[in-house]
Formats: sequence, C-alpha cells, structure tokens
Amino acid sequence: MLEVRHLKSLYALRETDSLVEAAERLHLTQSALSHQFKELEERLGLQLFVRKSKPVRFTSAGLRLLSLADEVLPQLRSAERDIARLSGGTAGRLHMAIECHSCFQWLMPTIDQFRDAWPEVELDLASGFAFAPLPALARGDLDLVITANPMQLSGIMYVPLFTYEAMLAVANQHPLANKTFIEPEDLKSEILITYPVEHDKLDIFTQFLDPADIEPLSVRVSEMTVMMVQLVASNRGVCCLPNWALHEYSSRGYVKAKRLGEKGLQATLYAGIREDMFDAPFMQDFLLTAKDTSFSTLEGVSMVKQDN
Repeated sequence: MLEVRHLKSLYALRETDSLVEAAERLHLTQSALSHQFKELEERLGLQLFVRKSKPVRFTSAGLRLLSLADEVLPQLRSAERDIARLSGGTAGRLHMAIECHSCFQWLMPTIDQFRDAWPEVELDLASGFAFAPLPALARGDLDLVITANPMQLSGIMYVPLFTYEAMLAVANQHPLANKTFIEPEDLKSEILITYPVEHDKLDIFTQFLDPADIEPLSVRVSEMTVMMVQLVASNRGVCCLPNWALHEYSSRGYVKAKRLGEKGLQATLYAGIREDMFDAPFMQDFLLTAKDTSFSTLEGVSMVKQDN
C-alpha cells in the first residue's frame, strides 16, 4: 500500500511548504504530484493534509507517515551507500574548490556529512579566490568546482544545484530602502562593496549594470560576507548578495534587502565536474547531499527548472 515515493513526496511537501516547489524538487508536474497524493488518500481512506492551507497543515495520518519518512529515508540513503561500496567505487579522490564566497554556509555541513559517509575518499577543499579553479578542473588538479559562472571546457559538465535571487543590501536609513525595486541608475552615486572577484564574474555587473552601461561611483572589496554587511549597515556602501546569504541579516533588521530590477535578478549555482567522474558513486552521493543540505538550510532557493 505504501511506497517509498509516497514518503519522499510527503517529506518534500513538508520541506518546501508548497505543492509547486515539492513537485519541482521531485521532478514531477504539480498535477502528477496531486494525483499521487489523491490516489494514496483513496487507498488509505484518510486525508493526509489540508488543501490550500498555508503553511501546509498535515492531518494525524499525514504526521504519522512523516514520522515514518524521518526514520526510513535516512536508512534508505545509508543502504544505497552501502550497496555502492559493495559494488566497488568506495575509494577515490574528491578535491574541490569554490568560486562562491557565500557558499561555506551550506558547503561545510555537506562536507561533514560526506566525510562521515565516505571515509575512504580523499577529501580536500581549496579556496578558488586566488586562482582559476575551472581551468584547474579541466587539467585534473581538481575534481569539483562550485560556481555560478560555468565556462565551456572540454570534458567538463555542470550539474545545477539550485537557483536563487541576487539582491541588494542597503542600510535601513538609506534612501534606496524605500524603493520597491532598484534600477541600475540608482547605483551611479553608490559605493558598491563586492567580493575580490573580477567584475565579469559578478551577477550585479554582468546581468544588471553592464547591460544598462552603468558604473557605480566606486567599488570597494571585502572577502567576508559579515564585513560587507557591517559596512552596509553603517551606511558606507551597498552590496549584492544571494537571497539565502542576505536573509540571515535582513530578517534580523540589520539591513534591508531590495530586489534588483522589477522582476529580480535570478542566478543558478552549479557543480562543475569532469565527465569521467560523474558516475562515481561517491560523486553522485556528494551531489545529492549538497542539494539536500542546500534545500534544508537555505532560505529562498529553488529547484532548477530543466528545459524540455
């Protein structure tokens, strides 16, 4: 009567609090997921959650199945890892670098989980801020690179992790804090605080300022997110951050988060890997762990919509 897919679907619905986002995470259409829930409820003779409730309210039957999912799904994942070990591919090397300064927030928990699950894999993390990690990946010096700026390189493939919205952080008392959204011209007289990265790798330049042929008054760099936010809070400039990195500070009232453009500035984070590494069991598990950790810890991220 019950299948693993049912537990995964209920789990995804609880995590996303949205039927649409749960369907995206499960790579289903919304109608297919709704039909799955309806079919299960008809089998059980019980309703699992209250439709059109926000947040989603689960019934006693739904909560009981979620309790089962919390027990079974981690065990299933562990069994899948064990099977992968039995079939070979337990040992290997995973040397990685990141081009995203904000990524430590979810990458470190991902690495901790991975290290516990794959102790035989040689794991190493290098900062990608002082060298070019994607060419190093193509040379074989690295095995995985977290990047928002994929380059077309022979033998390299990019696995989308999640999409996010890049937003502008401004001081609470800043005149821009009262605007519904920010326009490129608004930054002509602003000090823009950025990470020490080339402008052609920063979304606020490539997708927002450059198309409008606008330059900020000046640019100031900082390697640490918390220092950038402190500078913004003291009205010494503005900065662009992913919504999930900025949420920690804007939700506490330290700064205001403003949309860039009327429709917002959307971006995607990728894992760049060598094609010959893609089928390695430990690589597949790392990618799944990275996605799971991202969606469970980051605010405002969503599944990447695949082209048909």
